[in-house]
Amino acid sequence: MSDVKQQIKKVIIIAIVIYVSFLLQMGVFSRLRLAGVTPNVIICIVSTYGFMKGRRYGILTGFFSGLLLDIFSGGIFGTYALIYMYIGFLNGLFRKQFFGDDLRLPMILIGTSDFIYGIITFLVLFAIRSQHDFYFYLMNIILPEVVYTLLVSIFVYYIILHLNNWVEKLEKKGSDRIGNY
Repeated sequence: MSDVKQQIKKVIIIAIVIYVSFLLQMGVFSRLRLAGVTPNVIICIVSTYGFMKGRRYGILTGFFSGLLLDIFSGGIFGTYALIYMYIGFLNGLFRKQFFGDDLRLPMILIGTSDFIYGIITFLVLFAIRSQHDFYFYLMNIILPEVVYTLLVSIFVYYIILHLNNWVEKLEKKGSDRIGNY
């Protein structure tokens, strides 16, 4: 029974994190444009949960984050869910190399994820419509977004890291209490 409660708590916390990151990305940061781009906060969340918790968390976080974007974007339904799901999976492959205090791996993975996201978005949403100016898109959208996302991801990463540590402490505390009976 306690294990089910812990899983429900995890799901609720991740759902809240996804929702807050969606609100930040679509609400707050859409008004704080730098160089004409906004940071991709959802990539930060999906990547962080992927390499912090593993492939399953990365896939699920990516799918539901992308699904939320699909619902509100009005584009081809399922595109963002699929893209973010694969990004979460790829980040989940690096779980064994993850160390909480080391900032290098998270920044490399988040930056690479955002770069891959930009290329896939160009291919899926623009190249299909015969808009082939990739160099312009790379220099004016993808790279500035990667830089802005990396700046924001430093703060997002530490928030998620502390939230994850807090949840793990609660789980450990709960399992210690059960073991004492």
